[in-house]
Amino acid sequence: MAEAVATGTSGKVVIRGIGLLLSGDIDRPILDADTIVIDNGRITAVGREADLDTAQPTTLIDARGTCVAPGLIDSHVHPVFGDWTPRQNQLGWIESTLHGGVTTMISAGEVHLPGRPKDIVGLKALAITAQRAFDNFRPGGVKVLAGAPVIEKGMVEQDFADLAAAGVSLLGEVGLGSVKAGHEAQQMVAWARKHGIRSTIHTGGPSIPGSGLIDKDVVLEADADVIGHINGGHTSLPEAHVCELCEKSSRAIEIVHNGNERVAIAAAQAALQLKCPHRVILGTDSPAGSGVQPLGMLRMIALLSSLGGIPAELVVCFATGNTARIRGLDCGLVEPGRAADFVFLDRAQHTAGRTLLESIGLGDLPGVGMVMIDGLVRCGRSRNTPPATEVPMVVGAH
Repeated sequence: MAEAVATGTSGKVVIRGIGLLLSGDIDRPILDADTIVIDNGRITAVGREADLDTAQPTTLIDARGTCVAPGLIDSHVHPVFGDWTPRQNQLGWIESTLHGGVTTMISAGEVHLPGRPKDIVGLKALAITAQRAFDNFRPGGVKVLAGAPVIEKGMVEQDFADLAAAGVSLLGEVGLGSVKAGHEAQQMVAWARKHGIRSTIHTGGPSIPGSGLIDKDVVLEADADVIGHINGGHTSLPEAHVCELCEKSSRAIEIVHNGNERVAIAAAQAALQLKCPHRVILGTDSPAGSGVQPLGMLRMIALLSSLGGIPAELVVCFATGNTARIRGLDCGLVEPGRAADFVFLDRAQHTAGRTLLESIGLGDLPGVGMVMIDGLVRCGRSRNTPPATEVPMVVGAH
């Protein structure tokens, strides 16, 4: 079982020798820089080593020509308590995703809790408890934004005001509870938005007992902030309906690992054709009936790049900066002031790709050589990815 993160700050950290720096910014996905300077968990400077103040770091990391990218943000998970999931009765699943480059997870509802309360008092209590618990506990260092209540019939605006006042900032998937009609969902989504709570709606066929079909008309009428798993979780709407959602809605287009892969590609390509790639975000929708996928985010990146024909550096933005901006997070982009959450990547040993980006475009997963959260190294060479050709090294620490 993962332990809580120790207290303390990173001090001054210098990362030098970066061979490829992916920004997470879809308007400028690759930066002309080889060095990052961090102070107490925040990025303070990005550029060429000769132009930056790199003197006297607390920690010095030599990236050894590898790629540095923002830590991946899984936009759609279903945690419960701690680093355990009753869905598959598995321990350590969150810490294991750290080894897949994930540094932040966002709950779409703590729906797998055995005996999950569905009365209004109980669902509010569960959401507040989950928010508090994961605010105090980071498995392996991973930031889990939890406390996402599943809305039920009978809720009124005051309930959303109460939740917001208690620190809840998310709604669980609309449609997993008793609220399934578009007009009912629209009212509650509007109340949530008024009080600063971001919403996600289930899209497609039922995923667990108690859920049901949420079709395109309900999604459009509800107008949630995120069109959750637009490619189904697991069962997708018809491809034409998915493309219609991309065109008629202005909300985030969320594509997940535990969905229809063919429709995942169609949705991403539709967003590009509509010239709104900034709306695409990625998640896994795990734990699910198909298990948990520590490499689910990397697999989505490789899928959309290799079979979708989308440049890998753009797909990385789907998994980082796009999500950060849509979700209002302080990570996901390599720029001063942001949280120093990074994944160090290189092409897998013996891949046919000559470069990291080319190897991803060929469908191979990259190797993770190191993961950093808030300027602190949380893991070295991944135990889950194929071995990276080169890995970064901590060459100095005080």
